[in-house]
Amino acid sequence: MSILVVGAIHHDVIVDAPSLPRLDETLPGSAVRYAFGGKGGNQAVAAGRLTKHDKTSISMAACVGSDAPGDQALDILADAGVATNQVQRVETPTGMSVAISLPDGGYGAVIVSGSNQKLDADAIAITPPTQWVVLQNELPLAANETIAEKAKRAGARVLLNAAPARPLGSDLAGQLDCLVVNRVEAADLLGLSAKTLDGKAAVLQLAANYGCAVIVTLGDQGLWFIDLDSAEFLPAHEVSVISSHGAGDAFIGALTVALCRGQSLAAGVRYASAAAAMHVSTPVEERALITDEMVQTLAQTSSR
Repeated sequence: MSILVVGAIHHDVIVDAPSLPRLDETLPGSAVRYAFGGKGGNQAVAAGRLTKHDKTSISMAACVGSDAPGDQALDILADAGVATNQVQRVETPTGMSVAISLPDGGYGAVIVSGSNQKLDADAIAITPPTQWVVLQNELPLAANETIAEKAKRAGARVLLNAAPARPLGSDLAGQLDCLVVNRVEAADLLGLSAKTLDGKAAVLQLAANYGCAVIVTLGDQGLWFIDLDSAEFLPAHEVSVISSHGAGDAFIGALTVALCRGQSLAAGVRYASAAAAMHVSTPVEERALITDEMVQTLAQTSSR
């Protein structure tokens, strides 16, 4: 069993603040921390930590700078059990993100892509037994299209986390086996308002538009998913949120692990939802201690 995550790696600067600043406003923060980030990097680490004790192989293809953040990124991936032989290195600085974390667990962020824009998609190898290739929208569309085409030629399935939201492009859309979006991304793809988005209607329309399995996540309001014809709803676990930063990436990493293990989409979303719930309710410094067994135990409570 093998998963290849192709995506961005960022050096994150995370500031705790009472609110998002208004235009021209300066706010006093209460703490700052530095972390490994990027949707692709976070998803690979999440998958790696959940598969340390089984035979699932997790690999990362990305591009980082020849700098200290790039060195740190490789170390973090390796420590999570992720193979890094397809992580490219360039002179352009490693990408970075500045995030503001709010007291209620919400956040806002700005990314600077840096070295991620230099990824050479043609140099990435996708060979059997790769079962799933995971993509996001932090890489250029052309790179995602190239990787998706390679994946299909190699007999692998393609999961796209369409975040940040942007038009998919017909070449990429036609290669997808699974599309995962949150409320905002679903609304953008459908030209609707996120505030009034109906999750069931959105998942049905996206499945009709793209002809693949679709998951629309709604935060603490649960999620809608569709594999074949009927849409199903899964409520969120009731947990005390410490921070929602990175929850979507924890969900994607866990979902792909479940699918690679041969689980159905319904079982996969239960497992992924549990992983995300544990992520948001666990102190940041303890998240690396979340195990597959812990996630499976919580997931079982949503299947009763």
